[in-house]
Amino acid sequence: MANVTGLGQSIDMTTPKRKVRWGILGYAKIAYEHLIPALQRAQNSEFFAISSRDPAKIEECRKKFNPSRCHASYHDLLHDPDVDAVYIPLPNSQHRQWTIEAAEHGKHVLCEKPIAMNAAECRDMIGACAANKVRLMEAFMYRYTHRTRKIQEILRSGELGEIHFISASFRYLIKRPNPVRLKPELGGGALYDVGCYPVNFIGMVADEIARNRTDRVDAVADAPESVKVARFDEDGVDLSFSALLKYPGDLLASLHCGFNTNLRLRAEIVGTKGVLDVPEPFFDNPGHLTLTKHNEPREIPVEESDRYRYEVEDFSDAILQDREPHFKLTETLRNMEILDRLYAAR
Repeated sequence: MANVTGLGQSIDMTTPKRKVRWGILGYAKIAYEHLIPALQRAQNSEFFAISSRDPAKIEECRKKFNPSRCHASYHDLLHDPDVDAVYIPLPNSQHRQWTIEAAEHGKHVLCEKPIAMNAAECRDMIGACAANKVRLMEAFMYRYTHRTRKIQEILRSGELGEIHFISASFRYLIKRPNPVRLKPELGGGALYDVGCYPVNFIGMVADEIARNRTDRVDAVADAPESVKVARFDEDGVDLSFSALLKYPGDLLASLHCGFNTNLRLRAEIVGTKGVLDVPEPFFDNPGHLTLTKHNEPREIPVEESDRYRYEVEDFSDAILQDREPHFKLTETLRNMEILDRLYAAR
């Protein structure tokens, strides 16, 4: 029996009667470095099919992972009756098209973040999947780590007191020439690529605050009352983006992301009784959180996680058990609505 950690919950999962057969649309780096190996480790999932227009990539995938089926086009894979679910790691601008086409062919969809270019596209994708009775989930794998679960436990414990400030950052230096992430027509930009993580983290913490205040497990945070931004752009995309979000009541949140400096990931949650410092909040490596109360820091150990495996096991279990995955579309749509507001702000 496997104990799968996801979003602060555990899934006790006996070996399923059958595994979900996955197809991948495009042999992208995140697919061959993370998702395909995770599918091969997962108890309830099978890496079944790959599609690519590049014969060399098909051959590389065949040699490395030996999928049951290799397709020369995305359409061919979607027409494969033996594929149950697809993973979409394509450029952001293509997420809507291929999610809707996958849904129309009866395929469940795990789509890379950000799920779409805007909230309107996201609603279209949610509607298409609902109409075709297939599951859809955005691939925020950090929500399936022990680090995230520990943060949620601390928030629910009340050790921080009333929380008044959240900050989160994710930035790194792009060194490769002419990357997809710098192409505006493909949905490039720092806020789309890495800023969506701090946006989601802030929303997660704000939801926990709302639940503590109302004592309702289903409570969700109100939308920010206002947002202020500062950004540096180059060739049509944001290279560096900072924002301040003011929530109803007395909660402020700041986020920062970028492509033009050294790797930096950090989050901080500040309350009346304590401060929680979170190094590398979006990674799954072992480490620690630091909880400071009365000026006395205490380190809280964090275990290494298999975040991609837990993500696909939860989604596959949701398909097999006909339930919602633990990372819900309400959060996904809210994330896109806030990204829309941030990009529209000046």
